[in-house]
Parts: sequence; C-alpha cells; structure tokens
Amino acid sequence: MTNRFMKATVTALCLGLAAPALAQDETVGPDTVVATVNGTEITVAHMLMARASLPEQYQQLPADNLWDGILNQLVQQEVLSQDDAAEETLRVRTALDNERRSLMAGEVIAQVAQDAVTDEAIAAAYEADYADAEQGLEFNASHILVESEEEAQAIVQELADGADFAETAREKSTGPSGANGGALNWFSAGMMVQPFQDAVEALEVGQVSDPVKTQFGWHVIKLNETRPMEAPALESVRGEIATQLQQEAVTSYIETLVDDAEITRTGAAEIDTSVLGNMGLLEE
Repeated sequence: MTNRFMKATVTALCLGLAAPALAQDETVGPDTVVATVNGTEITVAHMLMARASLPEQYQQLPADNLWDGILNQLVQQEVLSQDDAAEETLRVRTALDNERRSLMAGEVIAQVAQDAVTDEAIAAAYEADYADAEQGLEFNASHILVESEEEAQAIVQELADGADFAETAREKSTGPSGANGGALNWFSAGMMVQPFQDAVEALEVGQVSDPVKTQFGWHVIKLNETRPMEAPALESVRGEIATQLQQEAVTSYIETLVDDAEITRTGAAEIDTSVLGNMGLLEE
C-alpha cells in the first residue's frame, strides 16, 4: 500500500466516522493498548505517531474527531502486514533503515538545538550582535523626481544657482513626496533601491547629488541629516537570535561528529551514477 493511498484512507476515515466518547482515564500512557490484531498490540504511542504524520489540515482537528479514523487505519495496516502476501522485501528493509536513520538523527538535532538556546546564550549573542555592534546609519534625505536626465541636470544647476530645494521639489517633482518638499524622512540601508541608496551614502550632509537614474525616473537628492541606528530591543530579535544559535550549534555538532568519524565514500567519478535511476535494483 503506497503512502499516498494510506493518507487518503485515513483522511476519508477521519471525515466519515462518528467520534467516540473518550474515557478520561488518568492511567492512560504510551503503552496503553487500544486494539489487538491477532494478538499484536496497537498502543497509544502508535496512535500518537500516526496522528503526527497526518496532513496539516487534520492536525488541528480535536482528538475525538480523529480517534476512530486513526485506529482503523492502524488496524487495517496491521491486518495487511500480517497477510501471507506481505513480505519484508529489500525495498521495505531499505526504507526502514533510512527511516530509522532519519528519525534518530532528528532526535539528536532536536536535542542539540534545544540545548543551544538558553537565556545566557541569547543575552551574549544580543550583546555581541546588537548592543555592542555598530548598527550603521539612518539617513534623512529629500529628492526631486523627474522623467529625463536633462530635466534633472537643469534642476541641479538651478539649485547650484541658489534655488530652494523644497520649493523646487513642490514645483517640479513628479513623485508623491513632491508636495512635502521632497522629504523622505528617515530610512536605513536596504529600504531604498540600490542606485538611490548608493548615491545617498556618497553624499555629505547638505550636499546635493548629480542626477541619479532608477526604475522610477531621474532623481536629484539632498542629504539632510544622518544618525546612528539604535539597536533593536532584545525581545524583538529573540526569535531570530534563537534560530541563529540553533543553526550554528547543529552545524558545529554535525561537523565535529563527521570530523571524528571514520568515513569512506565512493565519489561520483568512481561509479556509474545512472544507477540512481534504476529503482529495479530494489526488486528481489
């Protein structure tokens, strides 16, 4: 029976069967037997793992809506697995090997990731990456947006001759900031398109740029002010820090294990790699 067929079966059962009334038994545990099939026990632990493999939309359903469907799936699978036609073929044995390897590796990764996130580690990472680190600058700039380079160059000359930047922006800018004298207020790196950002970063406070081309048109930019960026609050980046700590810990742990292990490999240059397309090798 394919995985797709099994998932379709349990989905149909989950939707179509009436929910039982569950006994509230405080002694129920992972080894509690919920069914037997020709003497083979099906336990609560088996039910839990079956539920964990359901599609996401069914994970959210109440347990009493899922019980009969999951139990019937497991009973059907056990009956089929006991059938004379059921064989532990090379395909099955290999799949079980891979599944066990994957699950065991996942357990280690989960533990390493969990151990990596402590209040002390988060605080230290925050200090290093945010509180004590240079956060860069924020920029306060204004611009005048026009359609052609010639128009922009003429505006640069007008400003050099003493024209007021804000008044010129209100009169000639085609951008939405024109009504506000071209003011863009504060922004940091990454918030503007790259040619605009590069031009701003090259200016001194009070300086006006040469014409700058972006996909929006031609800009004449004036840098009004800069200020150091403030570090974000710890709580606003706690999740990001935790993820980074986990990734670094898992990567380091795996690299250490691999370095310490005695490993031999057969490289792609040493074997006919087309073998990966020959699923018939799994047929006995």
